[in-house]
Amino acid sequence: MNIYFNNKNGISYLLIMTFMLMSMICFAQAESPKEDDYFKIMKVAAPEGVILEVGGLCTLPNGDLGVTTRRGDIFIVKNPSSLKPTFQKFAEGLHEVLGLAYKNGSLYCVQRGELTKMTDTDKDGVADDFETIYAWPLSGNYHEYSFGPKLAADGSFFVTLNLGFPPTWWNPESMVPWRGWALHIFEDGKVEPWAAGMRSPCGISMIDDQLFYTDNQGDWVGSGSIMPVKKELLWAIRPVWSGPVCHSLLSNFQPSSSLPRTRQR
Repeated sequence: MNIYFNNKNGISYLLIMTFMLMSMICFAQAESPKEDDYFKIMKVAAPEGVILEVGGLCTLPNGDLGVTTRRGDIFIVKNPSSLKPTFQKFAEGLHEVLGLAYKNGSLYCVQRGELTKMTDTDKDGVADDFETIYAWPLSGNYHEYSFGPKLAADGSFFVTLNLGFPPTWWNPESMVPWRGWALHIFEDGKVEPWAAGMRSPCGISMIDDQLFYTDNQGDWVGSGSIMPVKKELLWAIRPVWSGPVCHSLLSNFQPSSSLPRTRQR
């Protein structure tokens, strides 16, 4: 089959082909950005024989990296962005550490049952002074994870506490006080209940001194979410400790004194 073009059609055909070719070139140049354009992922090898199971990270003022593990260890990683970072164990024997913060020369971590201040008083790279800032109740349920701390602008701390999961795991509940809550904790051990009704508040952050948190989907939560947390707010995620009970707890709250505040290694 032969196709013939007159001059007018031929010019139109060339214009169309030129436009298509230029469009293809522009499309190739406008390639979608890659993850590396924004975040560089670097693999840091763990020490031989160590299973990290990282639960929290904290950048220190000198550029070192604090690393906590679910197994109860805290490491300081020196030169974390180099080809040969080194690990130094700062603390061990802690209870499922799922967060870390630095303030005024000390590290603060949330263990399953308390907010702990750790200080290296003799400057040998290992924590030797452990102070309980505040301890909260535990029932022993496996799902009572605790998260934080996050620092507020005034140097106080926020933590969030998971609900427990009974045998009917799809229906979590607060088996002891303050599960499903966000707590505002001060350096002197004073505690201010902040918000209630959370399910599994496994991520918290401060943005412009405003507390935000993420919750896992399940029960009344159709999907994971990121939400601001206002003081004295009762979420509708779980029907726990609401109404008069919640107000009674807020008005009659007393800090725990079950543990000595200071312990030494």
